Amino acid sequence: MSDQQLETTEINFWGETSEEDYFNLKGIIGSKSFFTSPRGLNLFTRSWLPSSSSPPRGLIFMVHGYGNDVSWTFQSTPIFLAQMGFACFALDIEGHGRSDGVRAYVPSVDLVVDDIISFFNSIKQNPKYHGLPRFLFGESMGGAICLLIHFADPLGFDGAVLVAPMCKISDKVRPKWPIDQFLIMISRFLPTWAIVPTEDLLEKSIKVEEKKPIAKRNPMRYGEKPRLGTVMELLRVTDYLGKKLKDVSIPFIVVHGSADVVTDPEVSRELYEDAKSKDKTLKIYQGMMHSMLFGEPDDNIDIVRKDIVSWLNDRCGGDKTNV
Repeated sequence: MSDQQLETTEINFWGETSEEDYFNLKGIIGSKSFFTSPRGLNLFTRSWLPSSSSPPRGLIFMVHGYGNDVSWTFQSTPIFLAQMGFACFALDIEGHGRSDGVRAYVPSVDLVVDDIISFFNSIKQNPKYHGLPRFLFGESMGGAICLLIHFADPLGFDGAVLVAPMCKISDKVRPKWPIDQFLIMISRFLPTWAIVPTEDLLEKSIKVEEKKPIAKRNPMRYGEKPRLGTVMELLRVTDYLGKKLKDVSIPFIVVHGSADVVTDPEVSRELYEDAKSKDKTLKIYQGMMHSMLFGEPDDNIDIVRKDIVSWLNDRCGGDKTNV
């Protein structure tokens, strides 16, 4: 891909500071590129690396949520993790951000999983990363995808951080009968039709009012009604995951807000109770909503971040970096 393909009118969630200058201020190294998946899709990728010359604490392979991308507020978390000594990598999945596809249309989550594994494997092959702990990190739909990656590649990762994972569509936002049956029928003929009746998830996800306009300014954000084919695929995948929680064996920490009405914290509790993983941690934060790593007051975000980094550090040879 040419440099021109990576250029857009520079606009960032943090303000007018250029991306390069902002990363320098934060003391990290950021890069962006495109990755061609085995099925020929051009997928936009980013990395956030510690600026230290010493090896990173570990590798974190990240997956964003539905309608999101890796270039807006999502970046705040990998920037922080890079400051804590972790090398982070992520891509815009099909139909999201700057990657190929119809906007917010995911015809097959299974193919998306194959795309992501292929990209992550390309990072793992770099000799300078050999022998380092490898973690999955997924938010919302990305949490569900991380579990599917774990099932597809059970020995590929040493742990997973699951942030409000979409292991099941909350009944509070799921289409009600008979609408759901009607949608199933017409999705076979009009899979990209953006018609599914749901409220704006952004309003249900972000607690701090002043942060909502920041999220809405994302030029890559998909704010229209969900597409039929995407909703049917997410329902299929989450129904499948709901039956497979007992088969999860990867070490994991799952963090969830008790006031989340987009993904169900009780399903995260079920995951914790049912998973056969010997190393598993559950954190339910009273009163927090879906967007725990951006949409909450900064003090709440710091609490969640500290728990995540502490969990990661404990699996990378102990505490090395102060939070």
